[in-house]
Amino acid sequence: MTGTLDWAPAGRRLELLAAPVAAAVGGIEGARVAPIDPELADTAAFCAHYGVGLDVSVNCVVVAGRRDGAVRYAACMVPATGRADVNGVIRRHLDVRKVSFAPMDEATSLTGMEYGGITPVGLPADWPVLVDASVLDLPEIVIGSGLRRSKLLVPGKALAGLPSATVLELLRPA
Repeated sequence: MTGTLDWAPAGRRLELLAAPVAAAVGGIEGARVAPIDPELADTAAFCAHYGVGLDVSVNCVVVAGRRDGAVRYAACMVPATGRADVNGVIRRHLDVRKVSFAPMDEATSLTGMEYGGITPVGLPADWPVLVDASVLDLPEIVIGSGLRRSKLLVPGKALAGLPSATVLELLRPA
């Protein structure tokens, strides 16, 4: 359920997208965008207010780990109804000893996006985009737009086509 939002083709509403997202969204067929109240950008508040199902909301979790003195960043796309296995699957995939959520100031400065709106569309080319396999089965998903004042609606399978995307089983066991 995509709620009560006024969705428009993303290419026609570029002002609702962060600059790196606006530059990359043209590569996603069927991408739509809708304005929202930025105070309601966090998943639970957003879904409740706009009538969007948690089952179609996908969160972008930015993580960082160190290896040989270098920081490795990744964007992990997980359903809002699940929790990412940060210290298992994600840590092993990044080949780091320890992984944690990236600090907000680093995540925003490196992506050119607002905290709470970070999305895999338009991320730095060297960042892996790790996508939970269950997301690909969803006809449409709601993700960030790079800004807290809007959301993107894209086909779930579109995430697998993003540069540097890898599909994995990312969720922690129940």
